[in-house]
Amino acid sequence: MASEGEAATHYTTDDALTRVGFGRFQALLLAYSGVGWVAEAFEIMLLSFVGPAVEAEWGVSGAEQGLISSVVFAGMLIGSIAGGLIADRCGRRTGFLFTAVVTGIFGLLSAFSPNFASLLALRFVAGLGLGAGHVLSTWFIEFVPAAKRGTWMVVFHCCWTVGTILEALLAWAVMPGLGWRWLLALSSAPCFVLLIFFPLTPESPRYLCSRGRTMDATVILERIARMNRGTLPPGILIYTPEKHVDNNLGTSETALLIAEDNAGTEDDTSSKTSGIVAFQALWSYDLLQSTFLLWFLYLANYFAYYGVILLTSELSNGKRRCTSARTHLMQPNSINLYRDVLLTSLAEFPGLLLAALLVDRIGRKTSMGGMLFMCGAFLAPLSVQLGEGLVTTLLFCARTCIMGSFAVLYVYTPELYSASTRNTGVGITSSLGATCAFFPRETKGCQIQ
Repeated sequence: MASEGEAATHYTTDDALTRVGFGRFQALLLAYSGVGWVAEAFEIMLLSFVGPAVEAEWGVSGAEQGLISSVVFAGMLIGSIAGGLIADRCGRRTGFLFTAVVTGIFGLLSAFSPNFASLLALRFVAGLGLGAGHVLSTWFIEFVPAAKRGTWMVVFHCCWTVGTILEALLAWAVMPGLGWRWLLALSSAPCFVLLIFFPLTPESPRYLCSRGRTMDATVILERIARMNRGTLPPGILIYTPEKHVDNNLGTSETALLIAEDNAGTEDDTSSKTSGIVAFQALWSYDLLQSTFLLWFLYLANYFAYYGVILLTSELSNGKRRCTSARTHLMQPNSINLYRDVLLTSLAEFPGLLLAALLVDRIGRKTSMGGMLFMCGAFLAPLSVQLGEGLVTTLLFCARTCIMGSFAVLYVYTPELYSASTRNTGVGITSSLGATCAFFPRETKGCQIQ
């Protein structure tokens, strides 16, 4: 048994991050990873503008227009899992390098598509990169002291909202005069910003410790301490499996992060099988219940979020029934289209603020459950005929609540998994959520047939 003096000569990554605090180093990481989240928002939100423009230029049917979005989500389904496995096996930096390269290159190539089939193929591959975007949020949160994760992850998600607003403004400026090809090309720019600064990015010290590379992790922690004008705890860095207990999880659920399969004592060659080990760990006794819970939460959040986004224009016009394409189709140069996307995107800021205020005060589960309930309450009245002003208000409030729920979910999910399984777990749950995004698009499709 180690004496108190001996115990004092060791510290963990969380001890070090708590000691140096959130400072200039994490602020730079937030800016970098935030650009990646803006890039994700660009590529998703441009689907609202490109579809009608492609239909007008190439004369495709309404169902074929819907395929542009469907192939992106199909790619995201696969990319979410692939990105998680890559990040847990090869490192976080490799994971988001995959995201930036695939999304940026194939997003740009989409602008040069000679025909509809090639556009679908290129957007599918771009979707593979988009699906792995969750690696950026995991990478960022692993540099943040545990006590401050909730608040700073909500701040991180503000970048998504900023991205949706900027994309609406970009489309408003570009589409009427230059067309959808220029929008696709310019929307890929944030990915290339990630690639330019990629050589300066550090690997996650939590990941390095989980792979037994404590010396490399110490070098990065020393760099953080210097930039934050702080000092590391005295002693030697050691690795211990992370544990997180939310004071709102209940008596039987402690969000116990599973053991690292001795990863802290093995050398780096263990990464060859870490992807398989990480996948198997998700089905362990400790995590099985949490894994199924997260699957349900992601399905519910994705369905509600994309449903509200895609049906905003149809629900706002007071004619909530399936009619012909000529009645409802918005032309790509319509001011109403850009205005609607811009205004509904602004609804996300109150949701993020609400999440930031609640997530560390009343707990993850209560915050998320309450906002999901309120989102459903705001959407339920839309099943009957209402005035346009009331419909817009209800949609705005629903978008606020579902965005707040999503922000808390992205805090909650990484905390349930240990460093060696974190991205695999997040990737699989995200991919299941992406499958649910197909259904709102199919629902919208009845308006454009």
